[in-house]
Amino acid sequence: MAATAIGIIKDEAGCAVDWIFIMTAMGGIHIPRYPIIRHEWLSLLTEEPIEPDLPIIDPHHHLWDHTGARYMFDDLMADLNTGHNILATVYAQAYAMYRSDGPEALRPIGEIEFANGAGAMSASGIYGPARACAGIIGFVDLRLGTAVDDALQAAVAAGNGRLKAIRHITAWDRDISIRGTASQAVPNMLADPAFRQGFSQLANHDLTFDAFLYHTQLDELTDLAQSFPDTHIVLDHAGTPLGVGRFMDKRAEVLTDWKRSIDRLATCPNVSVKLGGFAMKNCGFQLDQSPLPPSSEYLAEIWSPFVDHCIGRFGPSRCMFESNFPVDKGFVSYGVLWNAFKRMAKSYDQKEKQRLFSGTANQIYRLGLDACAP
Repeated sequence: MAATAIGIIKDEAGCAVDWIFIMTAMGGIHIPRYPIIRHEWLSLLTEEPIEPDLPIIDPHHHLWDHTGARYMFDDLMADLNTGHNILATVYAQAYAMYRSDGPEALRPIGEIEFANGAGAMSASGIYGPARACAGIIGFVDLRLGTAVDDALQAAVAAGNGRLKAIRHITAWDRDISIRGTASQAVPNMLADPAFRQGFSQLANHDLTFDAFLYHTQLDELTDLAQSFPDTHIVLDHAGTPLGVGRFMDKRAEVLTDWKRSIDRLATCPNVSVKLGGFAMKNCGFQLDQSPLPPSSEYLAEIWSPFVDHCIGRFGPSRCMFESNFPVDKGFVSYGVLWNAFKRMAKSYDQKEKQRLFSGTANQIYRLGLDACAP
């Protein structure tokens, strides 16, 4: 998808947001907002890895090559080689490398083919011991009706055994500064009969569903999980507790509402949660506004209320730490981020840490890594 224009999104008050969006030659906006990665700024703070031997599976990262925002295989491998023991990663869909022609419903299959190629490169061992893209979270439009099954079959075939889940982004808010103009989500999508018809086919293909939405939509996800108890769901980014727009300066109120919804969702045994993504602009921590990048101590301090509550409700066997790179790279370096997660997990025993950092991801995404088996 060749980029034809780059712009700056403004919020409801007309203030510029420093994330870029990209208009594509395919028409419309198909690419989400990206933070500006300032490598020199990130290099101002480095840390020695904590517990460097602890096995890690990073269950959520992206790769893309867009004008103004590039993060490809070599960039990922460089981040993985920062002193932490990264065994494998899971690629998460991000509207990258779609096919430029063919049936519209099958164009997203190009992203799965791309991620599978990256996985094959990594599996060669030439680029190091970590197995990048060992699992893939792809995209198929679940509102395709009877055509969903054909699209899912094509997706599974393209993944060559690596496709483990489908993510159909449903994050929506009435405030454009929150959802962004890149969003293709609509209100109440999880309750849409057409969406649910497609969702019902995931279990037939042994596919998990990754859910990216905002904390205001968590109860909608609970209803979906209760309606489809045989389909496993992974909540991305702990439900994205918002801290911008009308939620700015309302951290305590958001935390209370978020906890209430998380408590309900945690009663669904078919739901797991990824702990991460808190650095995103939407969460409102404004980590890029300081002269120096944040330290792992500071990140552990401000994110612990969310992480501790999730682990307390879901348990380590249904929680997994995630990098959400390169989105979060606009605010924190890879090594410091994993140090922050390790600080937040310091009170757990080795078996619990094993689940949080590798075991849960290995099990949920069926990666088959013996070293990470519970």
